[in-house]
Amino acid sequence: MLNSINIFLYRLLIRYWWQLSLLFLMITVVLSLLPVPSLPPAPGTDKTHHLIAYMAISFPIAVAKPKYWQGLLLAVIAISGAIELIQPYVNRYGEWLDLLANSTGVLLAVVLVYFWQLFFNQKAD
Repeated sequence: MLNSINIFLYRLLIRYWWQLSLLFLMITVVLSLLPVPSLPPAPGTDKTHHLIAYMAISFPIAVAKPKYWQGLLLAVIAISGAIELIQPYVNRYGEWLDLLANSTGVLLAVVLVYFWQLFFNQKAD
């Protein structure tokens, strides 16, 4: 059962990697630049949310490994830096530690995919 779920998820990520990454990126950009008087309460820390968001964006890219996957992941990090620079202009706070958390999320996605593929002996088509 676990193996069939794993195969289903793997094939889903291989097939729809760019749509999933783009969707997660658009949601993250909107939520990051949406002017709010104060951030709503959420479990966990702000840095944890950044890490998870950028891991979600990067995970499908790391699974599919398209031709320029490393460049795409660097672009994700660059976009996160641009967001941090723009945030003060939309009544938000840009923090360099957020950029560090975002970059860590990107790198963690690559590491998790490596171990996932190693554990299940899968390779990108």
